[in-house]
Amino acid sequence: MRTNIILRLLLVGFFLYIAWPMIPQSTSSLEFLFWGCWLLFAFVFIGANLATLLKMSRPPVMEQEGINKKKLRSH
Repeated sequence: MRTNIILRLLLVGFFLYIAWPMIPQSTSSLEFLFWGCWLLFAFVFIGANLATLLKMSRPPVMEQEGINKKKLRSH
């Protein structure tokens, strides 16, 4: 589970690295709106994954089921 979160954070970091040079080149208000929404989504995505990585929130339901099965097997 921890590996998936780190891979997601690296992927969004890579997307930001690729997109960052294109942001200052936007000229119209529609382009500014697109980049604003895109950056907002990226930062929300980063925050959600960091919260899960730091165990501030519960993991997704599919990953919770795997954790519950492991607990049942160990008892």
